[in-house]
Order: sequence, then structure tokens, then C-alpha cells
Amino acid sequence: MNVAADEDLVQRLNFARSLAGEVGRQIEQFRAEAAPTFERKGLQDFVTAADRRGEETIRHALKTAFPEDGFLGEETGGQPETDGFWVVDPIDGTTNFIRGLRHWAVSIAFVRSGVLELGVIYDATTQSVYAAARGGGAWRGEHRIAVATRSDPAEALAILGCSRRTSFEDYQALQRRLNDIGVDYRRLGAAALGLVRVACGVADLFYEAHVNSWDILAGALIASEAGAIVEMPPLPVMLERGGPLAAYAPSLANPLGFLKELVHALA
Repeated sequence: MNVAADEDLVQRLNFARSLAGEVGRQIEQFRAEAAPTFERKGLQDFVTAADRRGEETIRHALKTAFPEDGFLGEETGGQPETDGFWVVDPIDGTTNFIRGLRHWAVSIAFVRSGVLELGVIYDATTQSVYAAARGGGAWRGEHRIAVATRSDPAEALAILGCSRRTSFEDYQALQRRLNDIGVDYRRLGAAALGLVRVACGVADLFYEAHVNSWDILAGALIASEAGAIVEMPPLPVMLERGGPLAAYAPSLANPLGFLKELVHALA
């Protein structure tokens, strides 16, 4: 995988790729050995021992390799007070994981000087690692990926997320609007996977009205580097409170252009 000649970033990217795959396989083994016990954080919002173990493994590995870097994780929190810091979700798609569905992912992003620099995702459905460095393209393993080139919305496929922090009526209205222009849609339950599906051209659009930074930063960079149009609030806003996100193929910019206005209205 070729990236810009920044040795510090190259080192971090290669480390994160290996780490995401290693932790993903550990979590899979953990799930195979016993049904996961879980706690409820909120309505349809759960955390398992595997989430906590995975995040602690990632945190420890990153702190050992890059002690100067900060860390922000879904389960253990943290403050991005250093110039460079990691943003991690050990299991994006925890409900799927609990139920035995393979649609979950490990998401690791790196931010430096207020810029999203690296994104790495382990996809449990295919046991693949997706990665991107800003300006270096998007990759699945050693193969470069790119968004689809479909221009007819009647041939397009969207992956939607539905956040309980936002209006269900607005979610239904979006479904109707997509249906009216011919777009079909699915719901995977893991934003990170929705974004890499757009990045590799399997889907043409991902949208969710509210996501957290740890859910989507890695996937947003991967999708962008694969050629997607990515609309979301500024990075400081996403880190502080999350927000809406849309990622779609440029070939569908005309029929899907309303998503830019929608994201800005909700931000």
C-alpha cells in the first residue's frame, strides 16, 4: 500500500492495520467460545465484555507503540488533548455481534493537528482489513478500491442507519424520497461497514442522521479516499458530539445532492 512519504504516518498506518486484524480475530474467537454477556447503556445500545477487552487491547498496544499519542474510545472515553490521537470503536455493530450476526467491525482512526489522517477497519463479514491514509487512496488488503460509477438512481443501492437520537419520521421520509427516485436500500447496523461498502462500490450511498466519531471517522476517510463525496459536520463538532453523515458516489451527485443540505441542516 503506497502512502505519502510521511514516515510517522506510514508507521502508524501499518501498525493499525495489523492491530485491527489481530483484535478482530481475537474478538471472533471470544464470540465463538461463549455467548457474550452484555450490559445495556441505553435503548438498543449495548456493551459486551468483548467491547471492553478489545478496546483495552487496542489502547494498550497503541500506547506502547506510540506513547505520545492520545486516545478516544467508545467504551473508555478519553480526551483528544494531544496533537495526535486515535479514535477507536472496538466493535461497531455490537447488537449484531451479540446476536451472532457477522456484520460488525473494528474501527481505528488517527487525527493529527486537527486533520483526519488515517482510517483502518476490520470487516468481520469477510475478515478483510480496509485502510486509507489522507492523499494515499483507499485499500482492501493490498488492492486499491474505488466507488461505483452508476449514474442511474434506479440502479443504486443505499445503506441507511437509523439513530434513536433523531426523528424516526425523518428516517421514514428519507426512505420515501429515495424510493421515489428509484433507490433501493438496506440497513446493516454498523456504520463503519456501510462506509466501506460505498468505498468498494458495493453500495452507492451511506446515510445516518446521527453517528459518533468513533463509529465513522475511519470509514469516512476510506470512503473519501475511494472517491466518495462525504458530507459531515467539521471534525471538532464530530469529536465533541457526533452528527449526521452522508457518503455517496459522485456519479449520483445530482439525484443525491439534497443530502448535502440535509446534513448541514442537522449539523
